[in-house]
Amino acid sequence: MSAAKKISAEEFDRRFDDGEDMSDYLDWSTFRRPGLEVKRVNLDMPQHMIAKLDQQARLRGVTRQALMKMWLADRLESAA
Repeated sequence: MSAAKKISAEEFDRRFDDGEDMSDYLDWSTFRRPGLEVKRVNLDMPQHMIAKLDQQARLRGVTRQALMKMWLADRLESAA
């Protein structure tokens, strides 16, 4: 990872307003998503359920974890 280039706030604002790519001026390693911090959980389930999850994930072209996140998000949203 390279360090972000340094420019003044005024120069940054001007370049941003002009539509320039500002990626070189940002240190992405320090960015946070408030309220969206990740916390690891463990879930034990029978092997046959994991096999069915893997099958559904393959059909959708996603990982097992991505499928579980999508399904949980949908269920939580509909329950709200």
